[in-house]
Amino acid sequence: MISQQTIQQILSRIDIIEIVGGFIKLKKRGANYLGLCPFHGEKSPSFTVSPAKEIYKCFGCGRSGNTISFIMEHEKYSYVEALRWLAAKYNVEIEETAVSPEVKQQQLVADSLFILNGFARQYFTKNLFESEEGQAIGLSYLKERGFREEIMERFQLGYCLQTRDAFAQTALAAQYSVENLQKSGLVVVRDGKPMDNYRGRIIFPVHNQSGKVIGFGARIIGKSDRAPKYINTPENEVYIKSKILYGTYFARQAIDKFDECLLVEGYTDVISLHQAGIENVVASGGTSLTMDQLRLIKKYTKNLTIIYDGDAAGVKAALRGLDMALEEGLNVKLVLIPDKEDPDSYVNKVGATAFREFIDKNKKDFIIFQLEVQMKDVGNDANKKASVVNQVAETIAKINRLEDFTKQQDYIKKCAELLRIEEGGLVNLVNKFIREKVAKEESKHQPPADPSQFYDENAMHGEAAGYTDESFNLIFKDELQEKALLKILLEHGMEPWDHQQKIADYIFNESIVEEMLENQIISKVMQLYREMMSNNQEPTDKDFIFSQDNEVSTLVVSLLNSPYELSDHWTAEAQAFSSLEQGFRKYMNIEYVHKPLMKEVKTFKDDVLSTLQFLKLKKIKHLMEQNLGDLEANNSYEKFLELLPPHLHIKEMEVELAKRTGIVFKKL
Repeated sequence: MISQQTIQQILSRIDIIEIVGGFIKLKKRGANYLGLCPFHGEKSPSFTVSPAKEIYKCFGCGRSGNTISFIMEHEKYSYVEALRWLAAKYNVEIEETAVSPEVKQQQLVADSLFILNGFARQYFTKNLFESEEGQAIGLSYLKERGFREEIMERFQLGYCLQTRDAFAQTALAAQYSVENLQKSGLVVVRDGKPMDNYRGRIIFPVHNQSGKVIGFGARIIGKSDRAPKYINTPENEVYIKSKILYGTYFARQAIDKFDECLLVEGYTDVISLHQAGIENVVASGGTSLTMDQLRLIKKYTKNLTIIYDGDAAGVKAALRGLDMALEEGLNVKLVLIPDKEDPDSYVNKVGATAFREFIDKNKKDFIIFQLEVQMKDVGNDANKKASVVNQVAETIAKINRLEDFTKQQDYIKKCAELLRIEEGGLVNLVNKFIREKVAKEESKHQPPADPSQFYDENAMHGEAAGYTDESFNLIFKDELQEKALLKILLEHGMEPWDHQQKIADYIFNESIVEEMLENQIISKVMQLYREMMSNNQEPTDKDFIFSQDNEVSTLVVSLLNSPYELSDHWTAEAQAFSSLEQGFRKYMNIEYVHKPLMKEVKTFKDDVLSTLQFLKLKKIKHLMEQNLGDLEANNSYEKFLELLPPHLHIKEMEVELAKRTGIVFKKL
């Protein structure tokens, strides 16, 4: 784990304009910066970056966050990967917290392999472009295949000399250990002597999502009956084949842009398509798709289109592992390349435009395609047809997410038509497989000891807020007053309320606050704020913007974002009425007489008082509901007389508070 001290060093050096501006063009607009959103296609800029608050917000697609979350979202990094990226940019030395000796050793080996792979990559690339043998054999071969030098440089292709141990001796001279050279697969030891494993081959570096080289694919030039076509890096601490898709580092932004991932088999397929301008493409390496690979794709998009050779082997390869894709909620399409071509040769044959048109025109739904392939072998054999029906039903049963119910029903209807069977019968069979799956899953898990774990937290909140007064429900349905109070606390909590206390002290001295908070994330932030104050810290909004708790960070960023800036023209009029009250009343369709303002106005003391009044009104409403329930539950006249005075008193308090807050309820 990265130490907290290192994280603080990184945060202290971050410049959000510099970071975001490195990916998109930003133009200064008042106190903020404006640009085209990198997360969705737009012609008019709505992506706003606030250097003062160190946050961004797109008012088109709604995405928002801080510098770290921008790197995570844009580059598809984890939190730790984003921190490491920023640390490298700002030359911050990373300190790790205490870990076990085993984990520490594993990290050291991984770091050593990354460094070694980087060294090897540079060595092979230099051989390809600068050595006489590399130019004569490797470079000429790649050019014959139609690859231009700029695409070779982009994918960092290389060449390993035919000399028995040229790389091994170079690496040993650079102080790399034989053990790591063997672990990386670059070198093998025979008869006690190290020798190059990839000699005489084209080298394809394999990158992880942050661009580091984690392994290599080495392709033989020409044909050979004795040697394998490809040699790949053996699995080690950084290269785990089941978690890798070749080209992800180069394709990630295009996949996000087009909301579709094209999947091919080989390295050259990926490079050829990139060269043709089709960049949202990755390769599986010719193996069955794994759950980790599917989840990697899902980080970028839910739409997967598989492009494989049209021969029998290509069809078989395309169908492997796709049931797992359905379970992951991916929308899977298949395209088979015709005329014994592969994506590499076909795009070179027809060109990029025709290739894209072919893909768009020939996409077939995975389940329907699979059924059509199977039906070709069925003929009039009833047993084979029964087997196909069972297999299709089992596949459809894997689409078992609530949000995919309509999709599942569509598949049932289409497949029943193709199979010429009753739709109701297929429904029953699909449900049978679903029940079996559920029963199997339930058998793996024991029910929790605490029955409260079964309760739906949202349902509980909904029930608690289920008042008969529709106007009141409308007021509080978005927890506007809770969010407003937290926003004030974050922005002004350390400012003085009076000569004795700060605004945060005043807020926390009101016990009503923590009693009435229903939003659990708001409550969590409030508690964290209070804890920091009790530890003699002065909390700032940045403490929460850069929180490792994603729920906390997301909430705080959303609260601090505003599409408007304060204009001096409004200052005089702003004193008359706070923006919180105006926004609240406009949202509520509540009558008010003041002229509405469209700017954020910092009359935060009034906002605090107003918001606390609303919270108190909320508590009184709860008391009224409870007391009314008691009145309705008792048939005794004596009990009724006993409960009536407190009910009337509570009602008087409600009316008084309503007057203070200026609310005039309209009939809805």
